[in-house]
Amino acid sequence: MAVVSSRIFEEGKAAKAMGRPDSANPYEAGSQESLDWLEGYTADEPEPSAAGPSED
Repeated sequence: MAVVSSRIFEEGKAAKAMGRPDSANPYEAGSQESLDWLEGYTADEPEPSAAGPSED
């Protein structure tokens, strides 16, 4: 996913670092700003695989 606003991306990262829930997203659901915020919020999480979990 392409991030349009690095400032909003950083807001999402900061919110997660402060222990806030993802419901703290202050932007309108479905907006580009909301997507950028969530991208920042989940930046440290592994990308889910369409194939499902690996069996390592």
